[in-house]
Amino acid sequence: QVQLVESGGGLVQAGGSLRLSCAGSGRTFSVYTMGWGWFRQAPGKERECVAAINWSGGNRYYAESVKGRFTISRDNAKNTVYLQMNSLKPEDTAVYYCAAEPLGFGSTESPAYNYWGQGTQVTVSS
Repeated sequence: QVQLVESGGGLVQAGGSLRLSCAGSGRTFSVYTMGWGWFRQAPGKERECVAAINWSGGNRYYAESVKGRFTISRDNAKNTVYLQMNSLKPEDTAVYYCAAEPLGFGSTESPAYNYWGQGTQVTVSS
């Protein structure tokens, strides 16, 4: 059974930084072949993809609202994917979820993802 465990959320002032981590585990799980996405959902809003990375790391996607501020990266040796979030804004407040999909494309569409983390709250105060 595959598990994704997130960490790194919290409360930060506007302009601050946080780094989210997502560690994958499971007997057949290998970060090497997976595509990964970071999604967020704010109250009353739909879940949106803020960043995604394909299996090789050669293709990365960022939502316009986070481009230049967020960076997605992966450490294959640790089976972990990260989301570095800088220059945070109050509108970044949401529950953030990591997700993994075995086709390796790093899709921006949530139905493409088989595995999801439990979510971690990010709150940015003004």
